[in-house]
Amino acid sequence: MRKLSTLLVPGLVAMTLAAGPALTSAYAAGSDEPSSPPKSDTSTKKGKKKSSSVSDPKFLAAYRTAYTTIYDKHDYTDAIGQLKQLKRDDVADVANLIGYSYRKLGDYQSSKAYYEIALKDDPNHVRTWQYYGLWQLEQGNREQAQYHLNKIAMLAGTESSEYRSLAAALDKPTGATLVY
Repeated sequence: MRKLSTLLVPGLVAMTLAAGPALTSAYAAGSDEPSSPPKSDTSTKKGKKKSSSVSDPKFLAAYRTAYTTIYDKHDYTDAIGQLKQLKRDDVADVANLIGYSYRKLGDYQSSKAYYEIALKDDPNHVRTWQYYGLWQLEQGNREQAQYHLNKIAMLAGTESSEYRSLAAALDKPTGATLVY
């Protein structure tokens, strides 16, 4: 098993380097559209079936407002409040943005908690794997960040923006300032 991972990781890195042009930016903002829940989503909370908020126009408008607050205004505190007002912080897209905002504010424990909520809701949520990988790097956990990168490669491929962003951050020396 150890031999396989020793061969697999360098191979993935080599394929990434050979496949694309040089990376100049590691910025990743996700999308202002929350992703649809997994088709197998039949989870319940307090006896009620979880409904898809993604199609609710009020939810979408409030989500987009919070998204703009994060990525255009960089007002993470206000965005956390806006996202929590949605009362759907158990949805992967919402939890991921709350986690991102807490991370940008330096509250790493709250950030981690929300990334884990997002992955509990959707274990294949690529943006959460990316942002949580950046969190791992900021914590000095390069091996865990590499694990997250490999997970993104399996889910979205090595050409995805999420993969390229985390790969570029991993290419920087330990202690370097990350720009994303």
